Order: sequence, then structure tokens, then C-alpha cells
Amino acid sequence: MRISAGVVAPRPGRAVDAEAADRAEPNAAHRALAELEHAGIAVRILTQNVDGLHQKAGSSPRKVLELHGTIHEVVCVRCGVRTPSGQTLARVAAGEDDPRCAECAGILKLAVVLFGEHLDAAVAGQAERIAAHSGLMLAVGSSLQVEPVASLCAVAVNAGHRLVIVNRDPTPYDDLAAEVIREPIGAALPRICAALR
Repeated sequence: MRISAGVVAPRPGRAVDAEAADRAEPNAAHRALAELEHAGIAVRILTQNVDGLHQKAGSSPRKVLELHGTIHEVVCVRCGVRTPSGQTLARVAAGEDDPRCAECAGILKLAVVLFGEHLDAAVAGQAERIAAHSGLMLAVGSSLQVEPVASLCAVAVNAGHRLVIVNRDPTPYDDLAAEVIREPIGAALPRICAALR
């Protein structure tokens, strides 16, 4: 069985604080998903978070699909070249307003999807394929209000797979779920992952 887990990002319109995210540590839920993967269970993580905490917890980078990008890279808005963000963030901290790409002199930005921007079509397509073949979709910590990511729940269910929602509040997809869990994520997800081993 393949398991896909989704975790939601900060609310749209909130600024990304790369330094705070760099200091952040994985929680029990991040670690539980990594442990599930290490136990040999086929796990794919579809995350709207941009902080890299799944990888920091030990999930294989190739098993984590960052739907809204990552703060750990910058991308040139002209040529699309991607590089680690550390040096560019240091340039900004030193007073450089618009850091330029070494390849084409285009402007560099964090490799994240900003409010109002569209998801990368290839990433969205890959997420849809993963959801359609997931076996079990865990929708974790998401209001499931923001499309197109929320509709991945319906993709999984329409393909005949089980959906389990772990969220404090009701979501528009609760009626499709085989189970809805209203417990803190840090307690519920380790228990769920332990049961799946």
C-alpha cells in the first residue's frame, strides 16, 4: 500500500521567515512519517510547507513533493536556474535589494509559490498522479479550503482509495473520508503511523 500525507503551509499572504524556518525543528508528526518510510512502507509526502522539516526529520527528499516550493533554494525569474538560498539571503541581509542571477543577471527569488501565483504545472501533475495511486491518503493539518491542492483528496477517493483526515476543524472533504480524526496532529499521526507498520 502506498501512503500519501499532506501537510499545509502558513495561511496565504503570510510572509516567509527563512531564518525562523531554518531554526525550526521537526515535530512528532514529521518524525512519525519518516519512521514509517524507514520501516519500509511506501510513503509519499505532498506538502504545502516550504520549510524542509520533513527532510530534516529523515524523510527521503525524493519522497517529499513540496507543492509550494522551498525556502532552501532561490530561482531566477528570467532563466529559471535554481541554487541554494543561503548565499542569496546573506546578500539581502547585507543590503542588496534585488540579488541578481550569476547566469543571466535576472532577479532571484525564494523558490516558493507566493500568494496569487500558480502551482508549477509539473509539480501539480505529479501530485495528482501520486494521489490517484496512494492506497491511503492522509490529509493532515489542513482546512482543505485552498484549491487545487485540497482536491487531491477527491482524486484519491475517486480512484478508489481511502481518505483519512486529521484536522482540528471540519473540512469540505470530511464527507468523503473513511475516517476523520479531531486530535492534535503530534499525538494522532505517530499513533496512525505506528498502526500502519
